[in-house]
Amino acid sequence: MSKDSVLVINCGSSSLKFAVINPQTEEESISGIAERLVGNEAFISWKINGEKHTQELGAAGHEGSIEALVGILRENNLMERIEAIGHRVVHGGEKFTKSTLITDEVIQGIEDCSHLAPLHNPAHLLGIRACIKNFPGLPQSVVFDTAYHQTMPAESFLYAVPYSLYQEHGLRRYGMHGTSYRYVSKTAADMLGLDYNNSAILVAHLGNGASACAIKNGQSVDTTMGLTPLEGLVMGTRCGDIDANVFSFLNKQCGYSLDEITQLLNKKSGMLGLSGLDNDCRVLEEAASKGHERAQLTLDIFCHVLAKKLAGFAAELGRIDALVFTGGIGENSSVIRKNVLNRLAIFGFDIDDTANMETFRGKSGVITKPGSTVAMVVATNEELMIARDTEALVKG
Repeated sequence: MSKDSVLVINCGSSSLKFAVINPQTEEESISGIAERLVGNEAFISWKINGEKHTQELGAAGHEGSIEALVGILRENNLMERIEAIGHRVVHGGEKFTKSTLITDEVIQGIEDCSHLAPLHNPAHLLGIRACIKNFPGLPQSVVFDTAYHQTMPAESFLYAVPYSLYQEHGLRRYGMHGTSYRYVSKTAADMLGLDYNNSAILVAHLGNGASACAIKNGQSVDTTMGLTPLEGLVMGTRCGDIDANVFSFLNKQCGYSLDEITQLLNKKSGMLGLSGLDNDCRVLEEAASKGHERAQLTLDIFCHVLAKKLAGFAAELGRIDALVFTGGIGENSSVIRKNVLNRLAIFGFDIDDTANMETFRGKSGVITKPGSTVAMVVATNEELMIARDTEALVKG
C-alpha cells in the first residue's frame, strides 16, 4: 500500500480531532475525536467505512489519546498509508507567515507565542510532542490560523494604544480562521470563474466562534478577530466588540476579579448571555419561531453586528464580487443568512429564498438571484487545506 495520505491533528485544551486524508483525491479514510482529556473519563470515537466506533480511555490525556489513535490506525491498516502529519496551530504571532515543517526552532516559536493563545498553543504542543514520540521518522508540519492574516496592512492590524506595546509585546490584531478563509475564498472564486488574484471577496465564518474577513486579490486585508478570538462578532459565548472599560466597571461595580471578567466575557456572554437560553443557534432559532422575544433579539443582534462589519469591509474592498457564508451556522442557517442579506440590501443583494432554504449540510452554491450581487455558501474544509499544505511541504 502506497503512502498517499496525511494524518491531520487538531488539539484543543481537552480534545483532539483527527482525520486521515488523501490530499489528491480528497478521500477521508477515517475521522474522529478524543474528548474529556482532562480528567478520568476520556474516550475516543471515530468513523470509518460509514461505521462509528467508541473506546474508553480513562485518564489518557493528549499523549494517551495519540497512543490509542496509533492502535486504531494499525487495526485498520492505515499506518502504512500515512506519509506525514499536519497539525493545526491557532497562533503563530508575527513569526510564522505560512505553514512550515516542524523543527526544534518551530516548536520553540510556538511556545514563544503561547501567551497570545494560552488555551490553545500549549495543547497544540502536547499533540505535536506526542506525535513526534509515537510516529518516529514521519515528517510533520504546522498550519497556523493566524498566518493568512499576516498580509493585513498596519492600518488594519494596529490598535490605537502606545506604539511601544506593539513593538515590545506584539499587541496587535492577528485574526483567526485563516485556514478556512484561504480554502473558502479560493473555492468561491473557482466556482464563480473569478480571477482569484483580481477579486474582492467577503467571507463570514460563522459558528460558536465567528469572524469575518475582507479578501482582496487573494489576500486578507482585514478581519474581525483581534489579539485573541474574543474581539469582533457576537459569538456563542464570547461577547465580541465591547467597551474596554467594561473591565473597570465590572471590577468596581460588581467586585469581579480580572479572571472572573475574562471568564464572563469568553464563556458566559454572546448568544448564551443575551438569550439566557443557549449558545446554539439552532436552539435559539426554534425558540424565536415560537415567539421567544429574547431569542429573536439575540439573533437580530448577531446579524446586526455582522452586517455592520461586512459593510465596513465592503468599503475597504471597493467592490463586492461575492459574499460567502461558511462554518456551522453560515453553512446551515438560512434564517441567519437571510437576516444578514436583508440588512445589506444597499449593496444589491437580492436573495433567492428557494436556493437559500435548500443550501445546507455541506452543500455549496449561490443563494441570490441572477443580476444580484452574489452571495453564496461554501462548505469549509480546513482539514483538507492542512493535508494539502503538509503534502506540499514534504514534497518540497
